[in-house]
Amino acid sequence: MVRPGVAIDPRRARPGDVVIASGPIGNHGIAILSLREGLQFTTQVVSDSAPLHRMVVGALNAGGEDIHVLRDPTRGGVASALNEIAAQAGVGIRLDEASVPIDEEVAAACEILGFDPLYVANEGKCLVIVAPGAADAVLQALRSDPLGRLAARVGEVVEDHPGRVVMRSRVGGERVVDMISGEQLPRIC
Repeated sequence: MVRPGVAIDPRRARPGDVVIASGPIGNHGIAILSLREGLQFTTQVVSDSAPLHRMVVGALNAGGEDIHVLRDPTRGGVASALNEIAAQAGVGIRLDEASVPIDEEVAAACEILGFDPLYVANEGKCLVIVAPGAADAVLQALRSDPLGRLAARVGEVVEDHPGRVVMRSRVGGERVVDMISGEQLPRIC
């Protein structure tokens, strides 16, 4: 799937790179938790579990060597995956809260249960860190696949705060998005 010459190593994340999520986050973790615990919501939250190979091949074809990192944000969610990347690459990552796609039902369930959707498991999503010049092409490739139709730019790689992830809030402040300590949800897979 990854052709010769293309390296998707977390250490390749560079300041200026764009962080893309292939779609809304947290669906899988909330779906599994609601089934395990017998929780009833007014609408059903469905797992996003899906094979990503076709969507990823499309992104790789569009971005090639400009795709620096691909990551599956399953265990520990988006927050843990991005913290691992930031630490390994020695860079900072800044997320934009308003840009992170979260389905309304998942956001409501997280609010009720006291969970941060950034830490909820995903099964059918990927994170792509790509050079800025290829970001639009990669985003278009992701969106052309049914699994990535809601892909979005969610942040950027920065020189500031190396090894850390911060989130710019909707009101303009910033908060640190730490690596999860312990488990927010019981282990899913």
